[in-house]
Amino acid sequence: MYQINFNTPIHVHFIGIGGISMSGLAQLLIEKGFAVSGSDAKKSPLTQHLVSMGAKISYPQMASNIDDSIDLVVYTAAIAQDNPELTAAAGKKIPLMTRASLLGQIMKNYKMPIAVSGTHGKTTTTSMISEVLLAADADPTLSIGGILKSIGNIRIGKSDYFVAEACEYTNSFLSFFPRFSIILNIEEDHLDFFKDIDDIRQSFRRFAEILPEDGFLIINKGIDCVEQLTGGLPCGIVTFGADPSADYSFTDAAYDEFGRASYTLVKKGQKCGTVRLGVVGEHNILNSLSVIALMDILGFDADTVYNALSAFSGTDRRFELKGEVAGIKVLDDYAHHPTEIATTLKAAVNYPHKTLWCVFQPHTYTRTKAFLKDFARSLSLADKVVLTDIYAAREKNTIGISSADLLHELEKTGTECYYMQSFDEIENFLLKNCIDGDLLITMGAGDVVKIGENLLGI
Repeated sequence: MYQINFNTPIHVHFIGIGGISMSGLAQLLIEKGFAVSGSDAKKSPLTQHLVSMGAKISYPQMASNIDDSIDLVVYTAAIAQDNPELTAAAGKKIPLMTRASLLGQIMKNYKMPIAVSGTHGKTTTTSMISEVLLAADADPTLSIGGILKSIGNIRIGKSDYFVAEACEYTNSFLSFFPRFSIILNIEEDHLDFFKDIDDIRQSFRRFAEILPEDGFLIINKGIDCVEQLTGGLPCGIVTFGADPSADYSFTDAAYDEFGRASYTLVKKGQKCGTVRLGVVGEHNILNSLSVIALMDILGFDADTVYNALSAFSGTDRRFELKGEVAGIKVLDDYAHHPTEIATTLKAAVNYPHKTLWCVFQPHTYTRTKAFLKDFARSLSLADKVVLTDIYAAREKNTIGISSADLLHELEKTGTECYYMQSFDEIENFLLKNCIDGDLLITMGAGDVVKIGENLLGI
C-alpha cells in the first residue's frame, strides 16, 4: 500500500475530483502542501473552489491528463476499469489508490482519528461530533459525507482530531485506521455487493478488529447478537442504546412542537440530567448517545457537549425544512432504505401538520427489488404517497423492476398512492392537491429534492 505522509508531500491526481468526498480530500492535501490535479465531467462550484486553491483540473477525463509528474492516482468505486485515465496510469506504472484507501492513509497522520459507521445515521452523527469539537475549540479536521451548514463538507484543522464517516459499501471502511469507532446500527443494505446480513455483519466485525488496544469501540447494544461483534476485541468497549443495561441509555423521551427531541440521560443506570436536541426523532436520540459516550471517553466538558447538541440543527437533506408555499411546509430527507423511511415518517408525526405527504424516489433497482414489501410498509406511515421513477445511480435495469411494482404493493396496504413519471407532472399534482397546513416531504438519495425546490421557487 502506498503511504501518504504529510511530511513528504507529492503530486496526487484525482479521477472524479468533483465529488463531495473526493473534493474534500483534495482540498485537505492542498492545505498540507501536496500538488493536486484532477479531472471531472464538468465544472462545478466544488471544482472551481479547488482551482482557486491551486489545483489543476481538466474536463473531461482523458488519457492525456496523466503525465509523468504524477506520483499517485486516486479514484472512486464509480470509476470504470476501462476509464482512460485509469488505464493510462496503470500503463505508466503510477501507483493507484481508491478514495477509501486514501482516507485511511490520511487517518494515519493523526493521533486521534474517529470513524463513524452504521447502515443509517453516519452523516448526522459525524456532524454532531463535528459541532461538539468545534464548540469545544478542539480545532478538528472533519470529512463529512454531506453538507454541514457551518463548514460545508470539509474542514482542515491543526489538532490531532480527525473525524470521518466510514461507509461499509464495497468494504470501504476496512481501509481505515481509526482509534475510536462508532457502530450505530447494522441492517441489510447494498445487496448488490453483500450476499446477505451475515456477510454485512462479518464486515462490521472486521472493521471493529482494526481498532488498536488503546482504542475504543462505541456500539449500539440494540444490534442483534452484539456480542458476536465485540467478543475478544482488545480495545475498550462502550455500549449505548434504548436498552437500559447499555452504558449510555435514555428515559423520559419527549418532543416539542417542532418534533425536536429531549430526554433524560442515563449513564450506567444513573440519571444524569436532561439533554435537549435541535433535531427530531428517537433515531437522533440514539445518535446523540453515541456522541456523548465518545466525548466522555475523550474527556470533554459535559455542558459544552450538551449545548452543542442542542444547537445542532441537522445537515442538508436530513429532515431539512426547505420552506413553505401556500401554507404547505416542504421538507427534504435523504432516506432511501425502509428503516430510514420509517424513522423519518415516525419523526414527522411529531411535527405539526394536517396531512402528511411523502414524495418518494426509489434508489437503485437492486435495492427496490430486495426491499419491495418493506418499502411499502414503511411508506404506508404517510397519509399520501407519490412515487417517482427509480433513480438508477450506478445501475442498469436488468431485473425488470419499476415504481409501478412498488405502487402495487402500497395499494395493498390501503395507502392513498400515486405514480407519475415526470417531475413536472408531480409538481402540478401537488399544487392542486396539497392544502394549507399539510406537510410535504421529498425523500430519496437521488434528485427528488428538486421537486420541493421547484415548488418553492428556489
